[in-house]
Amino acid sequence: MTPKEVLEFVKTKGLEMVDLRFMDFIGTWQHFAVPVAELSEDSFEEGFGFDGSSIRGWQPIHASDMLVIPEAATAQIDPFITRPTLVLICNIVDPITKENYSRDPRNIAKKAEAYLKSTGMADTAFFGPEAEFFIFDDIRYGSSSNSGFYFIDSEEGAWNSGKDEGPNLGYKPRHKEGYFPCPPTDSQHDLRDEMVRVMQSIGLKIEAQHHEVATAGQAEIDLRFDTLVKVADAIQWYKYIVKNVARKWGKTATFMPKPLYGDNGSGMHTHQSLWKDGKPLFAGDGYGGMSQMALWYIGGILKHAPAICAFSNPTMNSYKRLVPGYEAPVNLAYSSRNRSASVRIPMYSASPKAKRLEFRTPDPSCNGYLSFAAQLMAGLDGIQNKIDPGQPLDKDIYALSPEELSKVPTTPGSLEESLKALEADHEFLLKGDVFTPDVIEKWIEYKMEAEVNAIKLRPHPHEFYLYFDC
Repeated sequence: MTPKEVLEFVKTKGLEMVDLRFMDFIGTWQHFAVPVAELSEDSFEEGFGFDGSSIRGWQPIHASDMLVIPEAATAQIDPFITRPTLVLICNIVDPITKENYSRDPRNIAKKAEAYLKSTGMADTAFFGPEAEFFIFDDIRYGSSSNSGFYFIDSEEGAWNSGKDEGPNLGYKPRHKEGYFPCPPTDSQHDLRDEMVRVMQSIGLKIEAQHHEVATAGQAEIDLRFDTLVKVADAIQWYKYIVKNVARKWGKTATFMPKPLYGDNGSGMHTHQSLWKDGKPLFAGDGYGGMSQMALWYIGGILKHAPAICAFSNPTMNSYKRLVPGYEAPVNLAYSSRNRSASVRIPMYSASPKAKRLEFRTPDPSCNGYLSFAAQLMAGLDGIQNKIDPGQPLDKDIYALSPEELSKVPTTPGSLEESLKALEADHEFLLKGDVFTPDVIEKWIEYKMEAEVNAIKLRPHPHEFYLYFDC
């Protein structure tokens, strides 16, 4: 829609409020609302003011004024707010210079798309994220100077097989057996269907929904691929809808990568491919039916994966999932069909249009704009420098001998290691001014102070189990 069409849409639908949404630096959708009378065609150029110092990782208090500039093409009606409300996704602009803000994640993603076109190698990057999540019935947690705990519960949880539920009707998915028996074992089919219905009502294209591997309501709803910025926008709607539908059903949803001990964590496998003039560029006669360009792109992903992880796996909890020998792909290798490799070449279809790679390391705690942009920049660096991805690894990585396994590089073992990798390897992100030095510096600074050090300083509940009687 154009600005004029948005205003006509508001009148036709009888909308009363406009919700202005934008992505903060870390990855949370932020918003504020104005009456529709405040929205005019000029608003799409002049924007609305807000306090940038109150947003994590953004402006200091002495330079706090910022602008949100709504993008007309993103207009949607909110499916949850009681008063009829239009939602507009916004970009962030400096009110004095009128320049796009360097730390606005959506701006970074837009610059990544622009840089791709400027290289002449391709004009479109498609991304298809598969975000997993958990749906729980109860979550309690606390942390203070003298206590720290969490408690999770789910009617589906395997631990509730012996609970007196008046009566307990059974059919609790056992650990690692949630993929994917029919109801009644899958007790959340209708809930996920409701999520899909709401997603479709605002224009998201959905390919499938199903229970995932873990007990206790692990789920996946697959978005159809789209261009980088559009699919990052879609992921924000996706998370918003999942959380709000779950809440309407009296449940709670989380995209935390590893909320349960002893069962699978939640990943966000990310499919990607490059196109030019409407033609796919990743199909060829190389390994797995891939082109040489695609193999170099894989080389870039594998080379820069430790640095990418600072954006694609950006939480301390992410590395409870990325543990060698378990389900998450920590080994930096590529293969066709083999899900134990961090980069997989799906073999479902022989169509050139279906040729893509799947980077399996990321998780859904990430800021999609930053994660997808970082992956694209790494892949482009691989093409530009003709980075050889090495030999494919078609064996079961978990069955390799220690000698064989020692030759396969792995992802970082902690967020701190990922941040150190980013600090040492970020030149590829600075090309085209996509990521800027202040973004890299602030990301590392924020993550170290607010997350790494904050958790390092606190005792863990399991430490009392191990050490209280020492």
